Amino acid sequence: MAQASGSEIPQIKSRICAILRATSGNFLEQFDFFLFGFYASAIAKAFFPAQNETAALLNAFGVFWLGALMRPVGAIVLGAYIDRIGRRRGLIVTLAIMAIGTVVIAFCPGYETIGIAAPIIVLLGRLLQGFSAGVELGGVSVYLAEIATPGNRGFYTSFQSSSQQVAIFVAAILGYVLSEVMPAETVAAWGWRIPFFIGCLIIPFIFVLRRTLEETPAFLAMKKHPSASEVFASAVANWRIVVLGMMMAVLTTTTFYFVTVYTPTFGKTVLKLSTPDALLVTLLVAVTNFIWNPVGGALSDRIGRKPVLLAIACLALLTAYPALHWLIAAPTFGKMLAVEMMFSFYFGVYSGTMLGALVEVVPAHVRTTCFSLAFALAAGLFGTFTPFASTWLIGRTGDKASPAYWLMCAAALGIIAALAIYRGGETIATRDAVPA
Repeated sequence: MAQASGSEIPQIKSRICAILRATSGNFLEQFDFFLFGFYASAIAKAFFPAQNETAALLNAFGVFWLGALMRPVGAIVLGAYIDRIGRRRGLIVTLAIMAIGTVVIAFCPGYETIGIAAPIIVLLGRLLQGFSAGVELGGVSVYLAEIATPGNRGFYTSFQSSSQQVAIFVAAILGYVLSEVMPAETVAAWGWRIPFFIGCLIIPFIFVLRRTLEETPAFLAMKKHPSASEVFASAVANWRIVVLGMMMAVLTTTTFYFVTVYTPTFGKTVLKLSTPDALLVTLLVAVTNFIWNPVGGALSDRIGRKPVLLAIACLALLTAYPALHWLIAAPTFGKMLAVEMMFSFYFGVYSGTMLGALVEVVPAHVRTTCFSLAFALAAGLFGTFTPFASTWLIGRTGDKASPAYWLMCAAALGIIAALAIYRGGETIATRDAVPA
């Protein structure tokens, strides 16, 4: 495909509208993911009956994690598709797959009604969601990076993560309202499905937004759009960049799933706080996450990615266990809020920086595939495993602060990755990137 001249390439008419349209799919994904985590106890009873609450929760979080293992598959398959046919069309496809998974989980009958078919259907729904999510985050991040104005790539890409916080905020409000107007027994029995049904009603509106999405000038300006086989070959050739990108993204995914998906369960089942208190903390965390993401992106645009990544990772490594130990010693709403605000700061500033860094690290001609694969591996192997790992660590060690070990591991990987990627002030992408 011949390269068009700059004057022939359509430009983005409104970047604000483009950001809203691109990130709308992120809203649906995280809205559903958060609901699954918050109502994990009810979902476990409905679909995964077990001998005790811990076993049931492990079953539910296990399915949550298994769905995430489809992320790398989706990153490769759908990432290659987007790198070949375009950002706009690819993001419409990912939304359609995500919507199917959401509807399946919302309307699936319980175990008492259809038996073993219930957990199988829910698992299939999660697999579809994971397959779509594998490239949704990467596709949106690449889109935002390619429409960014000069010197503001970090700020623009940070809105990928900020859009997720809006979903958490809305889901938390719905959960809070339900807990206030319905008895706990009713919510546990069937009321938990209401927010999922609302998510289904939002789907047509998001489709309308995505269909009006404009293609990025950067994609239209490419001399050649690689075939699927070329994308796969280049992704394999650049495996070192993908692995380091995954390590860099681990702290983002683990802290995110800890402060959003796992926090309500942690507050209710471990700290024995009330449901409204746990939801209120999550709601406030969503607000601060939304604020800190663009702050981190803008800060990294000004002083560089490396110092921000290293500073936050080191802080997380040093403070995760002391903070959780202080919280579980005498749990209160105020102490839980303070600890979650600290983790929210870490997540937001690090995520806003990391997204821009990861776009810059991966090769441009396979940008969606390599970005999505790195992020999908981080989310699939570490991030979405956080609720399961936290529940298992507490059950195994008896230490309610033990989830901190998981966060500390993520911080250590982030430090190693940042030092390797930005060794000598030059990114690994400029040294080692292998063309298709």
